[in-house]
Amino acid sequence: MNLHIVALFRFKENHLFDAIELLKKLVIETRKEEGCLQYDLIEDRENKGTFFLIELWETEEHLHKHSVQDHILEFRKNAIPMMESQNLVYKGMKIF
Repeated sequence: MNLHIVALFRFKENHLFDAIELLKKLVIETRKEEGCLQYDLIEDRENKGTFFLIELWETEEHLHKHSVQDHILEFRKNAIPMMESQNLVYKGMKIF
């Protein structure tokens, strides 16, 4: 069964350009991964510095493999100092 993810990120305003570049690189590399069905970057229209990653994975195993890829580890290392607050991640299965 497919796994849906919504990840919420809030970046400090003075780091937005660099944050967007990091996020774009993450999206480009992640879309190449086996099991990645969707990986889209969304910018909140009303809250500057707030972004969502909308993800769809074939299986939990594919998500686990993603979590240890070099590009995700690099993103985490570089993004954390730029973040306004800790990111939030919601995982779920489609029920309807």
